[in-house]
Amino acid sequence: MQSVADITTAPSISALKGETERQEPDRLSATIARRAAEIRATVPDLELDADVDPSAALALARAGGHSLTAILVCAAATALRELPWANAAYRDGHFERYGRVNVGIVVPTEEALVIPTVLDADAKSLKELTEEIERLSARARDGELTPPEQSGQTFTLSDFSELGVDRVTPMITASQAAALTAGAIRPAPIVAADGSVTAGRAMTLALACDHRILFGSRAARLLGRIAALVREPAR
Repeated sequence: MQSVADITTAPSISALKGETERQEPDRLSATIARRAAEIRATVPDLELDADVDPSAALALARAGGHSLTAILVCAAATALRELPWANAAYRDGHFERYGRVNVGIVVPTEEALVIPTVLDADAKSLKELTEEIERLSARARDGELTPPEQSGQTFTLSDFSELGVDRVTPMITASQAAALTAGAIRPAPIVAADGSVTAGRAMTLALACDHRILFGSRAARLLGRIAALVREPAR
């Protein structure tokens, strides 16, 4: 049994962690932390995922000099244009549908996650999307984005296909109905209609939705359409 002296002289929990440096978050980090807490506390989210074979998308990217992120943006934007109730939000007790499809692209930086906006993503070619995403990502990493370049998003995409993580849970933004993440491309068996199995690749698409506006069947239709377009991007 420990004596009072033993308890008094025992190292504190904080001392066991070594020297502690306290750092105040900058304005951007503080805003991200506050919004994340608010969203998790107030938005009833629904999560779905689907595995897709990215072979055709990767072949298209190589052949045309496009990025995989641009193909993912194009697929999401096309699905949002076809399913306008997904290009929307639930706000203050009512539904809002947006006339423009603007996709936010999550760009990890040293300090935080920055989300530049690709305006009218559904109306741009893969070449235009690739060039714009590269330009915005470079400006985000250099800390040069202006507020207008980070505004007006109706959907958010996070492409983690090169970071080695199979599945990442998306976080919805308060003014949007859904967000999508793409995980790492990994080896996977491909089963043909005749039952034969060949070596292939797979990528997990994860969709988080605000259940108040994108309930089960609507969310499934949105993810299913995006997945189909990634599997067959020529469509």
